[in-house]
Amino acid sequence: MLDATTRSGGTATVSPRTAATELAVATTELAVATTGPVAPTGFAARAIRVLLSPWSRLSLLVALLASAATAVVLFQPQQLLTDGWPPQLGGAAAALAYAVAYGLCTVAFVPRPLLNLAAGALFGSQLGLASALAGTVLGAGIAFCLGRILGQEALRPLLRGKWLKAADGQLSRHGFRSMLAARLFPGVPFAAANYCAAVSRMGLLPFLLATALGSIPNTAAYVVAGARASTPTSPAFLIAMACIALPGLAGAVLAWRKRHRLRGH
Repeated sequence: MLDATTRSGGTATVSPRTAATELAVATTELAVATTGPVAPTGFAARAIRVLLSPWSRLSLLVALLASAATAVVLFQPQQLLTDGWPPQLGGAAAALAYAVAYGLCTVAFVPRPLLNLAAGALFGSQLGLASALAGTVLGAGIAFCLGRILGQEALRPLLRGKWLKAADGQLSRHGFRSMLAARLFPGVPFAAANYCAAVSRMGLLPFLLATALGSIPNTAAYVVAGARASTPTSPAFLIAMACIALPGLAGAVLAWRKRHRLRGH
């Protein structure tokens, strides 16, 4: 803005009021650029802190798992064993869809033996095993990520007991071999192992790899049993049942002996 007295060839000057206004605007812009946006204060800030707090995230995890378990009770996916797979799906597409459903069902605490039997009955030994293993790894990965993001920060301060600290230290320092042993040992619940690993400092990649390798023997036995259930006297069915029963019996005996020793001390 030019002063009106300088239009006839004089030097252009800026009025003092305009200069003061422009200086104030420039100062404000510089302050915003330097400090960034102003953080929310008051009620908004408290609400954000509460929503993002560890216990709020843990509550969300509990609510999600409870909702998933309720959905399983209502929709009853175990009816696949009696009703069969939808006829419009077949082959590899059906196996892939089943793997996704398998993973979601394991997060919702559906027993894996039931899902493995259904995989064998629906797709046979080879395709059923591939679908069941893919679903196992998918479900374990979903549970691990949920537990790590929503539950780890709230639950880690509670690891004060002797056995809890020992389990956490074992998984944090020797994650792969510890999880491999947990998957091979038939007495360790699948969901419990997932969330224990999530609360520990174990990495995601060793967890998934140990889950994939350690789940092969037990999963294969159940899938073959499901695929050969129509011929219960066949050698394949009998071998599969033996592979299911013997590790379970060995695990029960080992657990009983360990408990007896602890009582002795």
